Amino acid sequence: MASRGKSETSKLKQNMEEQLDRLMQQLQDLEECREDLDDEEYEETKKETLEQLGEFNDTLKKIMSGDMTLVDELSGMQLAIQAAISQAFKTPEVIRLFAKKQPGQLRTRLAEMDRDVMVGKLLRDVHMQQKMEILMALRKLGEKLTPEEETFLAENATATLSQFEKVTANLGSEDKIMALASSGVKTKV
Repeated sequence: MASRGKSETSKLKQNMEEQLDRLMQQLQDLEECREDLDDEEYEETKKETLEQLGEFNDTLKKIMSGDMTLVDELSGMQLAIQAAISQAFKTPEVIRLFAKKQPGQLRTRLAEMDRDVMVGKLLRDVHMQQKMEILMALRKLGEKLTPEEETFLAENATATLSQFEKVTANLGSEDKIMALASSGVKTKV
């Protein structure tokens, strides 16, 4: 398993997406053809399709809970790091901009937040949390922080963000960190 499950996971994801598309199309077709079916046939077909959707949902839950997996031990470690990232960054927009390596947009978002907190559109505690996330993301992207930003980080670092800093420092290359972060923003089936 040299790919550490990447190709297998990709195939599984593709199959799951196709299954979901097929079931949704089946429901749509059923609604469009309702007039052509008698009530009993319609209800029975709809019930079967909804049961299939329920089974599909149960399978997804098993996969997501870890009862069913294609992932080996190394990928498991990466998933643990991803969990650290997802806990460190609670703001989806920050995760997205970090994963896409967009420090300029992170800086713009920070300036907008500073303005919003000044005019009362953003609560101070929300501002602090998001500012911490943005500054940590900027640091991980190799951006130079101002002395004021470094001080803010040092004074307000949460345990989760500090843990993220340590874990990602041990991870190695920036590309690995980016791949990990971007996996947290991809749509999930």
